[in-house]
Amino acid sequence: MPPDTMTRSSGADRPLLPTLRRFLPDLWPNDAPGMRRRVVGAMALVVLSKLVQVYGAPFALQGAVDGMGVATTPVSLIVLLVVGYAAARFGTTLFDNLRNTVFERVGQEATRRLAARVFRHLHRLSLRFHLERRTGAVTKVVERGTKSIDTMLYFLLFNIAPTVLELVLVLGIFQVKFGWPLVAATIVMVVVYIWFTRVVTDWRSSLREKMNDLDTGAVAHAVDSLLNFETVKYFGAEEREAQRYDRAMRAYAQAAVKSENSLAWLNIGQALITNAMLGAGMAWVAWGWSQGRFTAGNVVLVSTLLAQLFRPLDLLGMVYRTVRQGVIDMGAMFDLIDTPSEVVDAPGAPPLAVARGHVRFEAVEFGYDAGQPILKGIDLDVPPGTTLAVVGPSGAGKSTLARLMYRFYDIGSGRITIDGQDIRAVTQDSLRAAIGIVPQDTVLFNDTIGYNIAYGREGAGEADIAAAARGAAIAGFIERQPEGYATRVGERGLKLSGGEKQRVAIARTLLKNPPILILDEATSALDSRTEAEIMETLEAIERGRTTVVIAHRLSTIVHADQIVVLEAGRVVERGSHADLLAHGGLYAEMWARQAAESGEAEAESAAA
Repeated sequence: MPPDTMTRSSGADRPLLPTLRRFLPDLWPNDAPGMRRRVVGAMALVVLSKLVQVYGAPFALQGAVDGMGVATTPVSLIVLLVVGYAAARFGTTLFDNLRNTVFERVGQEATRRLAARVFRHLHRLSLRFHLERRTGAVTKVVERGTKSIDTMLYFLLFNIAPTVLELVLVLGIFQVKFGWPLVAATIVMVVVYIWFTRVVTDWRSSLREKMNDLDTGAVAHAVDSLLNFETVKYFGAEEREAQRYDRAMRAYAQAAVKSENSLAWLNIGQALITNAMLGAGMAWVAWGWSQGRFTAGNVVLVSTLLAQLFRPLDLLGMVYRTVRQGVIDMGAMFDLIDTPSEVVDAPGAPPLAVARGHVRFEAVEFGYDAGQPILKGIDLDVPPGTTLAVVGPSGAGKSTLARLMYRFYDIGSGRITIDGQDIRAVTQDSLRAAIGIVPQDTVLFNDTIGYNIAYGREGAGEADIAAAARGAAIAGFIERQPEGYATRVGERGLKLSGGEKQRVAIARTLLKNPPILILDEATSALDSRTEAEIMETLEAIERGRTTVVIAHRLSTIVHADQIVVLEAGRVVERGSHADLLAHGGLYAEMWARQAAESGEAEAESAAA
């Protein structure tokens, strides 16, 4: 993936054994004895398959060939040996497929467990992590990592382990029947084959990793571009985006060509080593046959055993490449798992107990980056059931207050309390359960209106959803739709207008029914008429709740019990609407400016 979106070690540097040890517990889970029995059963079938393959088929074929060389051998015996040879080959296939059937659930379960753990961890990571990462790149990492699990399990257990077992059995047969020279030659061949495969595959891994980085970058760009298709169209940049994507795909294609060409050289070298051994081994036995030491059937035996050994060895190159690539892909996924969460619960933290909903900011200081403070000693007091409005110029730190109340970030100094409880000392789940928010930019799931409203409270029934919709004054709109609450809203809710999306957000928060409410510039993106309609709804749901309103338009917060004016991260004014106007400070200046802008807009509208 692109270096700017994720930091991880290269495939060549990624340690193999530590990465493998990370996922082996998912293969042998302590809480699933049935899975363990399946693993044991699958390995038993592996052993049976190799015993039949090594001792059944080759010796049956050898016996048939030797029998055909002796005139007195009964034809029926030769026929039985040939049939036995075919039966042994079928038995090998039968045991292999039974093994796959038994093990399939183990692989899928291991994949499910790890994928669920990664997904859960991603949602536990801080807001900063998600703001600094590309969603397309992260999902690609998770997809590759989880897909590699099943493949790696299959190759490790059903290719590498059986190949080692078969090699041991073949070497035993060679030592007993043909002596140490053939054993030594076979060992040398295997060692050279493995060395050559590893060296070339490590070289190919660096090429493959570069190819994957370019692929992930292209996918991430494509996802980002399509998600922002409106912006692309606003600026007529369709061709510009297409050219950027084409450049990314061209770079990927060039890297893919290099990777695939390197595969040809690997295959040529492997074929040279194995066929040289096959020729040398058969020549050795043929020479012994000319000396009267071996039979013609022995030549067939050596040929069959080596040919059977070469098949998994030929796959061993692919297996090693797959395992190395799996280590890269899984390693990147484990990097996600190992990414520490910036905000964590204190050990033994109790749940937040909200009795009245009294919110206080006490000398709060905070900055997103070190040396760049956003809030500088903020003191706020929001008594239970009252409404505090926070206003100020852009960049003053207004929306930061909402993020800190939700504890998306931890403050640098000072403290934030709810009913006297420091929010850093309670669990995040209980804190966020006590707060509801209607955000400035409402983003909905690509699902139905009913689903998006019901998201406010797990387990909400249809009556609860309908009541929340009525409270948000959107029930009439929903009921006029042909599919009612089953109407789909489109990606990010783009099938709904701004006002309709805001009302869905209000309904969702009403369903949650929190004691503390945050309205983060909830009407700033709406026209004046829609804003006025939604303000009536918002003022209704504020009653009886401790409410923090972050506003840009001052006309929306004149009803607030207390108004705080932020500038450059500090509280510069506070009081009621009337008090601040009488004071003649920054608030009065902002009010006059917005009133003038509103008057100009109305005059232009009347002239039109």
